[in-house]
Amino acid sequence: MRLLISGASGLLGVNLALEACRVHTVFGVVHQTPIITDQFQVVQADLTQDGEVERLMETIQPDWIINCAALANLEACENNPPLAKKLNTDLPSKLAAFVARGGARLLQISTDAVFDGQRGNYREEDEPHPISVYAQTKFAGEQAVLQIAPQSLVVRVNFFGWSITGNRSLAEFFYNNLIANEPVMGFTDVYFCPLLANDLAYILFALMEGNRSGLYHVVAGQAMSKYEFGVAIARQFGLDERLIQPTHLAQANFRVARSPNMTLNTKKLQRDLSLALPSIETEIERFRDLWLQRYPTKLRQMRKI
Repeated sequence: MRLLISGASGLLGVNLALEACRVHTVFGVVHQTPIITDQFQVVQADLTQDGEVERLMETIQPDWIINCAALANLEACENNPPLAKKLNTDLPSKLAAFVARGGARLLQISTDAVFDGQRGNYREEDEPHPISVYAQTKFAGEQAVLQIAPQSLVVRVNFFGWSITGNRSLAEFFYNNLIANEPVMGFTDVYFCPLLANDLAYILFALMEGNRSGLYHVVAGQAMSKYEFGVAIARQFGLDERLIQPTHLAQANFRVARSPNMTLNTKKLQRDLSLALPSIETEIERFRDLWLQRYPTKLRQMRKI
């Protein structure tokens, strides 16, 4: 398949592109963070500009567009709602309008943050209640894609992994601080189900190859608190877990509201793909294995200074 991946220098985008190029022809679109690699074709473009989506798609003619581009920083979204809307809602709408004409399919990356986190184990049928500008604009992007191009795939995800900048995931946050013997907070009352970005990639490929459409929750097969996640990272790398201070979310005094229980129900995914999802412990082991293989160094070398 010919895949066009937007946001290809981001945490998910770059790992997705590197896994995809093993078997597919990949075009990675980057904007503000240029990269250099010989493993897939890098395309410099601003897809929010008028006519740019059409120009690029007609040149590349992809079979699938995987939209990883987003403004994902919660504070940045609150500080600049118009930019959040431009990237998280308007861009997916543009891509959906293009694929609605035929010739390509769209996979839109969304988030577990569309729910308020008051109960967890959310199904695809449950009504979202986004509580931040980030979550609101991502949910609006979901709705636009499914309304404009119903044959599209929308996946709500939570993931971690190694990034080009080295500071884009929660796993990197714990690793970087613990390796420097710096104390960090670990929330004991915030629950999630993150997948390693590299493994998430293959589940997305299976959905695409299975000609699936509609909404799917794609997360790990179990949940844990962010404190437990940090401790698991420490243990995998032989670092001092005592540096992780058990903390309640309310103690952090974040300016932007966070959802405390972001766990998602994955029965639909497991049924349709006939798969068993990996545990978070298994994913953290894979995260460490990538480190042993010097994968983070390879990623950093892709960054164009």
